[in-house]
Amino acid sequence: MDAIAAIHQQSIPAEKKLNMFERYLTVWVGLCMLAGIFLGKSAPNLIQALRGMEFGQNSHVNFPMALLIWLMITPMMMKVDFRAVAKVGQRPQGLLVTLFVNWVVKPFSMALLAWVFFRVIFSLWMTSGEADQYIAGTIILAAAPCTAMVFVWSYLTDGDPAYTLVQVSVNDLIMLILFAPIVGLLVSGASALTVPFTVLLYSVVGFIVVPLLLGVLIRHRLIARHGKKWFEETLLPRFAPITIAALLITLILIFAFQAENILGKPLHVLLIAIPILFQVYFNASLAYGLMKWLHVPHAVAAPGALIGASNFFELAVATAIALFGPESGAALATVVGVLVEVPVMLSVCHVCNRTRHWFPVSESRG
Repeated sequence: MDAIAAIHQQSIPAEKKLNMFERYLTVWVGLCMLAGIFLGKSAPNLIQALRGMEFGQNSHVNFPMALLIWLMITPMMMKVDFRAVAKVGQRPQGLLVTLFVNWVVKPFSMALLAWVFFRVIFSLWMTSGEADQYIAGTIILAAAPCTAMVFVWSYLTDGDPAYTLVQVSVNDLIMLILFAPIVGLLVSGASALTVPFTVLLYSVVGFIVVPLLLGVLIRHRLIARHGKKWFEETLLPRFAPITIAALLITLILIFAFQAENILGKPLHVLLIAIPILFQVYFNASLAYGLMKWLHVPHAVAAPGALIGASNFFELAVATAIALFGPESGAALATVVGVLVEVPVMLSVCHVCNRTRHWFPVSESRG
């Protein structure tokens, strides 16, 4: 009986001790939404001035947003160790499932769902132009796999941190190549909008390539000088307050820029959330089910399902603003993605933890 109890005890991970930001993430997002809307309504001149700070005339690439996103993403990219990609051959099934869901299923299923909901089911409540914008925004959202928050979701499900790092690293590399072509193809195919490929390319360079190169360069230089242990255990934790502050200020600006849309179209906010919810749960279920079918360890399966479900909303919002402007329906759709991201992903974490027994106990720890 003692042996059985010990095995059972091992199958139940210790309760995670989250910091205040992680524990109350949904609350912070809600407070940022309220603060942003209040700022947008009470200080329209300030918001207009911030909105007008662009890298070039009519470029739609907002300088304050870009600066905040660099502050937010670069420390995340510093965590990425691309040498770990070479080790994936030892257990390739989990990564292959993640890549299949993220790049073969997710953007295309989102395009289909968006077209069905916005063009057919919700056609009585929105114009054709609004439908095109919402389709574009949800496609941009789905074509950007999550990079940062996956580490939090993986932690909450007792995921294998090394394998999660591999999944994120490979997705980042693929995103450099596929994000722009997929967005351009699907937006043009599912809506009447034409995506300026040059602007899309600038978004990829500005919001993926630049922070990725900065992260890799800083990581390489500082590890060579101070060692990996100091880098990961001393330096990286110091960036956490900067990343959190940049994220919260970014959310406030996003909701301030969208204050009129959110207050003026509350029904549309609800309608946009519906296909996003469908695609999140569909992709999470598909990835998790395939992992179970392939007998992938739970410590790999759970983060894989979460990566397949969540989105790199910072990139999505920045790209939608760069392509269509901060007050566009596409930008609103990506902002709705921010609204639903946290509570939905917490629910997926809960399901993954409750279904740990689906996987062999001997493999559940990775």
